[in-house]
Amino acid sequence: MTVKVRRQRPRRRVFWALVAVLLADLLALSDTLAVMSVDLGSESMKVAIVKPGVPMEIVLNKESRRKTPVIVTLKENERFFGDSAASMAIKNPKATLRYFQHLLGKQADNPHVALYQARFPEHELTFDPQRQTVHFQISPQLQFSPEEVLGMVLNYSRSLAEDFAEQPIKDAVITVPVFFNQAERRAVLQAARMAGLKVLQLINDNTATALSYGVFRRKDINTTAQNIMFYDMGSGSTVCTIVTYQMVKTKEAGMQPQLQIRGVGFDRTLGGLEMELRLREHLAGLFNEQRKGQRAKDVRENPRAMAKLLREANRLKTVLSANADHMAQIEGLMDDVDFKAKATRVEFEELCADLFERVPGPVQQALQSAEMSLDEIEQVILVGGATRVPKVQEVLLKAVGKEELGKNINADEAAAMGAVYQAAALSKAFKVKPFVVRDAVVYPILVEFTREVEEEPGVHSLKHNKRVLFSRMGPYPQRKVITFNRYSHDFNFHINYGDLGFLGPEDLRVFGSQNLTTVKLKGVGDSFKKYPDYESKGIKAHFNLDESGVLSLDRVESVFETLVEDSPEEESTLTKLGNTISSLFGGGTTPDAKENGTDTVQEEEESPAEGSKDEPGEQVELKEEAEAPVEDGSQPLPPEPKGDAAPEGEKATEKENGDKSEAQKPSEKAEAGPEGVAPAPEGEKKQKPARKQRMVEEIGVELVVLDLPDLPEDKLAQSVQKLQDLTLRDLEKQEREKAANSLEAFIFETQDKLYQPEYQEVSTEEQREEISGKLSAASTWLEDEGVGATTVMLKEKLAELRKLCQGLFFRVEERKKWPERLSALDNLLNHSSMFLNGARLIPEMDQIFTEVEMTTLEKVINETWAWKNATLAEQAKLPATEKPVLLSKDIEAKMMALDREVQYLLNKAKFTKPRPRPKDKNGTRAEPPLNATASDQGEKVILPAGQTEDAEPISEPEKVETGSEPGDTEPLELGGPGAEPEQKEQSTGQKRPLKNDEL
Repeated sequence: MTVKVRRQRPRRRVFWALVAVLLADLLALSDTLAVMSVDLGSESMKVAIVKPGVPMEIVLNKESRRKTPVIVTLKENERFFGDSAASMAIKNPKATLRYFQHLLGKQADNPHVALYQARFPEHELTFDPQRQTVHFQISPQLQFSPEEVLGMVLNYSRSLAEDFAEQPIKDAVITVPVFFNQAERRAVLQAARMAGLKVLQLINDNTATALSYGVFRRKDINTTAQNIMFYDMGSGSTVCTIVTYQMVKTKEAGMQPQLQIRGVGFDRTLGGLEMELRLREHLAGLFNEQRKGQRAKDVRENPRAMAKLLREANRLKTVLSANADHMAQIEGLMDDVDFKAKATRVEFEELCADLFERVPGPVQQALQSAEMSLDEIEQVILVGGATRVPKVQEVLLKAVGKEELGKNINADEAAAMGAVYQAAALSKAFKVKPFVVRDAVVYPILVEFTREVEEEPGVHSLKHNKRVLFSRMGPYPQRKVITFNRYSHDFNFHINYGDLGFLGPEDLRVFGSQNLTTVKLKGVGDSFKKYPDYESKGIKAHFNLDESGVLSLDRVESVFETLVEDSPEEESTLTKLGNTISSLFGGGTTPDAKENGTDTVQEEEESPAEGSKDEPGEQVELKEEAEAPVEDGSQPLPPEPKGDAAPEGEKATEKENGDKSEAQKPSEKAEAGPEGVAPAPEGEKKQKPARKQRMVEEIGVELVVLDLPDLPEDKLAQSVQKLQDLTLRDLEKQEREKAANSLEAFIFETQDKLYQPEYQEVSTEEQREEISGKLSAASTWLEDEGVGATTVMLKEKLAELRKLCQGLFFRVEERKKWPERLSALDNLLNHSSMFLNGARLIPEMDQIFTEVEMTTLEKVINETWAWKNATLAEQAKLPATEKPVLLSKDIEAKMMALDREVQYLLNKAKFTKPRPRPKDKNGTRAEPPLNATASDQGEKVILPAGQTEDAEPISEPEKVETGSEPGDTEPLELGGPGAEPEQKEQSTGQKRPLKNDEL
């Protein structure tokens, strides 16, 4: 037995070690449950978080504001963000970067690059020779790409969220404009990687706004479709979105609300920034006119003056939205000359007249893409800061023909709140109410390829083919498979944008390259050589348009099939069991799939992308569209009952996905043969029909990116390291500033304390002079050499001064604590003594405390009294300038020891059950007489020899008093003190037991 126990001990230790590791993992997981969202606007950003106990809260920045300017100031040895950077824009406009998101994913020849240089000529832009993108040249040593600058902003937003949530955060949902193409979306993802963020999704800002609107109005959504138009005019662009809200039935959650993006229209350059730039130009002209005769320089040539004018134009636009006129004034605009001029709303509207004419444009685009009319729109809701301009509302109201415009949504924070709701839904740490989101593809994507055809015997020609992969306004995320059936050797195909006719000429130039990728396949011929006896089912390319709207090619496979005959021997029991389990998990082909003749996607890779939380109803639609064959090269399958005849060379190769599951499980027996024949009875041992066996060979893929090459991994790693070094430098700077401030504050506070009476009372003149001299020397050192001092030097200097003043501060603090601590000790001693006296008065038959326990408590009380009196007497003999012997920590220790003894006795009294009392002749518990004293109750009745306590007492004649009311009860005196009382019979002849309140 001993040996057995010893063997179990290591197992127990391992078990408890595993439990400890699991608890540690759970605790670590609980510290990183928070998720965040970043609404990246052109001018400002909003950050929101969700963490346990804090549902959907906007993060406050360091200035306690709910939105933060998207501005970065980059200097040689420091960085500034947000409001601090905005104030630095006046002092150092060249190093202050803003509106840099307009350069994301843009090459040097893009019109937006030239537009940015015209708007902000103070910035020097250089070009990357490899990617043909732009960089900000701050100084000869400082150069940053727009992705790196955005990475800094995202990292700053995470620091704000972590400070607000008081825990680390890595998961985020980031909003992007709906008109961002593939290159721009990939640029945002690269910036997030540089910042160390895990992007759960890039959500379109219009979709996030629509989600926020629907989440807070869930009860208003029913089975009747509601069409809502959101008109979002921000600082840099304008987007109009038509959204349909409706309750839909899902397999897992039943009826759930759904939003579907039906139509989208946008204007990339229509926004508040353009209005401010025109106001700035107008104010600059007025200032030049005021100084026309003074031979002064043009204010437009002074970057600092133009930065001041832009800030004043922003303020003026806001004020003129509520007032008819206002006075623009800037102190010391240029050459110490003040500027003051009156501006009216009429002048502002004349300056932006052509901009207001473009307001209805996005509305018409959205209606056209949704194929809807204005009569079908129930409400038009305003979003974005620029919609507060009265002229914008006036023109929009006239364009949509509604009675009023909806303003029942937070125009600034709606996108951030919708994005953080999506972040919580995508995170595994939270469970939210389902809200189905069906986003729409804005730019269609197609596949183009060229193949050789034989038009006449001996005459060959090349035929160019196009197949739409993801259509415009089609839903995403989704996966699709396209099959090439006439290739037996290596070939190439191209992925390009589809018809972009809905874009104007200027938008097309801004859009950039319409060619996405050239795909070069290698190993196609080798796969055919590897399976010469198999029938080719084509080359299958698997595409994925994920939740962020980013297209990727997952893999390319060469698929082959052949017919194999099963052995006539009876299957073993294990084989039957394996087939049964496989069929339970969908391994076999169902008869319904064969009868319908449709391509159902059964493989895991054909379902929507991992992490998406779309409703099952959407997956069914995606499955029907999953396979898009383009050519027919092998033997055609039997015609399907409902499919129309496909054009020659483009006939669909159906049932391939359904057969693929059989290839991955060669040991399975198909329940239905190729023609849908029912399986033979289990008992028969005759030849079974042949089944298909599928073989899949992976094909090598080489991608040639045509729109904008991604950063190479080594360049990306360098950018990540660069941002980490800057962050570390900022942290070190903050630490040094904190140490310098702490040292300076300690010097001034201590010098002031030396003149306070409470400090002079406990110190001598010599001690104060020594401390004052050291403080003065440290102050002089901080002024002369503190600028170049390191953080370690500052901390060492502060520690030296604290050590010098430690005794003085200790004496003052102790004297401050004495009254409170001594009063608490006196109260505890008095209450403990009262408790002990009360415990000793408990009758012996009810006593629950032992003599040892009460003696121990009495001893602790006496020792504490003695220690207090002795220590106070000793302290009174010491001078105030000496170290005290009466210490607050000793008082607390004595209180804890005394309180522990009292609490022990109190807990014992709380949980001790009362002792059983002897029973009277009627079988009821005997109670002490009402007039019995405590000493009387403590006496015991001596029973006759041979009689036990349970024996019935000798009956005495009852003493009945007349004249008492029915129900009155009087105790009967039996024997004398200590005897048990009885009760008088009532008028009914029954006895009533005594109640507790009658005792």
